[in-house]
Amino acid sequence: MTASFRRAAVSLPPSVPSTRALPLRLLDALLYSSAWLAAAAAAQTAAALRLWPGVGGSAGAHVVVLVFAVTLLTYNLDAALPFKHGQPAGTSGRKAWQQRHRPAMLALAGAAALTGAYLLLIDGWVHFLPLLLPLAALAIGYSWPVLPWRGRWRAIREVPLLKVFLIAGVWTVVTVGLPALALHQPLASARGLLVQRFCLVVALAIVFDIRDYSRDRAVGLRTFPVLLGVGGAKAVSLSFLAGAVAAGLAREAAPLAVLLPAVAAASVIIAAHEGRGDYFFALLTDGVLLVAAAAYFVL
Repeated sequence: MTASFRRAAVSLPPSVPSTRALPLRLLDALLYSSAWLAAAAAAQTAAALRLWPGVGGSAGAHVVVLVFAVTLLTYNLDAALPFKHGQPAGTSGRKAWQQRHRPAMLALAGAAALTGAYLLLIDGWVHFLPLLLPLAALAIGYSWPVLPWRGRWRAIREVPLLKVFLIAGVWTVVTVGLPALALHQPLASARGLLVQRFCLVVALAIVFDIRDYSRDRAVGLRTFPVLLGVGGAKAVSLSFLAGAVAAGLAREAAPLAVLLPAVAAASVIIAAHEGRGDYFFALLTDGVLLVAAAAYFVL
């Protein structure tokens, strides 16, 4: 990444009005409001629906919108948590943007919550609440201190090495399990995609631990980069990516639809280091998820 690109990836501190060009301000809003990530979740949900052609109809469309709304709600609430809002932004353009726009993020989360609640009611998802509530509890407990551990309350993300597997598990259940539930299809029919999606998201989640390497090491949070070093973490990430490729080919998905996103993911993993700008992680790394979904529609 060039020096000019890294500078472009850093927004001004919260107290300083932004003078960035309109396209960059719009890009910041798309990325840092989690709309880009929510679009990736929705696209991957739509790709999962292709496992059951001719079954979807309005239920399929509704679950795509529901996943978009739930993802937007979860990530915006997490970013707007009071203790995160008070943390220094440092050189992070993402955190600075989120601190400046906290009211807008909360409003966006509220709109997403209303949309999600409406879809849950009109589509009769209420009787699925026993299955959905654990997902909501995991989302809430991810950053909030809800687990008593070693003399104090901790967030789920603080459990050693759990974070990447938790993210991948929830992401997989939401983008593959919910479509199966909405269409009344057995999860066994999506077994290969479940494994493929889980492995891909673990591989990419480790990239974000590389981004947070110094901060996690300073607070004693044991992630793959902290325990194995950045090189070791990349090796683990690439191993999971290889697992995703193997699962995709084993379920007889179109080879190019499996291999092209894998090449994009491998490029991001190999290039990752904590000095990369916010656009590298928010645009490119999360963008791999969109590429992986789009591949199934065009290849």
